[in-house]
Amino acid sequence: MVAIGGLVLLAVALVAGIAAGSVSIAPGETLGILARRLLGLNVAPTWSVATETIVMDLRLPRVLTAMIVGGGLAVAGAAFQGLLRNPLADPYVLGTASGAAFGAAIAVLIPVRALILQFGLLHALAFIGALGSVLVVYRLSRIGSSAPMTSLLLTGYAVSSLLAAGLAMAMYLSGTGLRQIFAYLLGGFDSATWGRLAVAAPLILIASSVILLRARSLNGMLLGEDAAAHLGVDVRRERAILLTMASLATAAAVAISGLIGFVGLVAPHVVRLLVGPNARLVLPLAALLGASLMVGADLVARLLGEIPVGVVTAVVGAPFFLALLRRARTGYEL
Repeated sequence: MVAIGGLVLLAVALVAGIAAGSVSIAPGETLGILARRLLGLNVAPTWSVATETIVMDLRLPRVLTAMIVGGGLAVAGAAFQGLLRNPLADPYVLGTASGAAFGAAIAVLIPVRALILQFGLLHALAFIGALGSVLVVYRLSRIGSSAPMTSLLLTGYAVSSLLAAGLAMAMYLSGTGLRQIFAYLLGGFDSATWGRLAVAAPLILIASSVILLRARSLNGMLLGEDAAAHLGVDVRRERAILLTMASLATAAAVAISGLIGFVGLVAPHVVRLLVGPNARLVLPLAALLGASLMVGADLVARLLGEIPVGVVTAVVGAPFFLALLRRARTGYEL
């Protein structure tokens, strides 16, 4: 029932995200255009060419990008929460956000403008910065042949602080580019295109699928690494794979959307409250809820005059995070 509800919610979010906006389109026309263009059904057009252009070239790629990003961040957040056994963990816990922000800021400072597959230098350096920060954190946190989770967290905090200092300096030197940096830091989908979606979506979907296929390993790690090892889980290998895939999904997401917080924190936890801690249920349901929440946040942002999506998610997510923190202080466990 929860899965059916999640699919219905996602379908409603998809149609609402396409139909609503500065130019309203009737839900029936929206469904007709999608059925005709995507499913090849012989639907007699009752809409104008301009309406079809708005749906297919402007709103559909934006809504699909929001869905992919929201679902990817939710799956990555669920993976990190399971690995760390901490409901307060999010996809940016290992410095992904700081690395992406620093990379984007450096791109603004570089007086070079190039566009390959509709990806500019900002998107490329944001992706490289996100993955690079995770790699640095993992290498610096290694003790012998392993990288304990506590060491990972502490190293991630230290590297994030260092990158934040670099970001502050880049913003200080950016001059007229400061607005572009702020736009990236607050996140949004106003620049979403089919080309960018075609590049980022496979990375997010592949990484999320690998995580979903390792739900059993994640369930074992919820019991602790020693217990997981006794259950036959290769802890070191599975942890490395899960960390890599979660970081890849997060890096690809932030490269095209900017830094949008709280979805990767809120969605997995809400699902866990509904169905329990079983990763085989939490991961796919979190993906559905995360996709729906992101589409809803983007719709609200558009209706309020194209404000940053990160502002909307923060307004919703911050009170939820405070509630989580309060429960954690009273002995709440994942």
